[in-house]
Amino acid sequence: MVTASLATEAAPPNKTALWVGRVLSALPVFVLFLSAFAKIKHPPEVTQQFTQKFGYPESLFVLLAVIEIACAVLYAIPRTAVLGAILVTGYLGGAIATHVRVGDPGFSTPLALGIFVWAGLFLRETRLRALLPLR
Repeated sequence: MVTASLATEAAPPNKTALWVGRVLSALPVFVLFLSAFAKIKHPPEVTQQFTQKFGYPESLFVLLAVIEIACAVLYAIPRTAVLGAILVTGYLGGAIATHVRVGDPGFSTPLALGIFVWAGLFLRETRLRALLPLR
């Protein structure tokens, strides 16, 4: 039987790790908001890429934007950050699959964002470090 809680098993992050985690976490949130804004505004180059290159109907733009915003907001709020990270990972997995399906090398951007999501959360969240100790 474990008597110590997971939160007490990991040391709190030092200030440098906390700030690096915050910056790494802010980057995907910023990119998701930019992407959502582009889908809402849907300029011709975005519309052309999503409809002709990726094969998505233009009618999905707003839905995808709402999903991106919701995932980013959940990830940005500390109490829901783990749920947000899981949802952002799922969304980015779909983006990676879309790029790979059409043979586009742009899959590295959503892959990097996914790495930033979890690295940032790991550095700023004591409970996650206790759950996944790197030794």
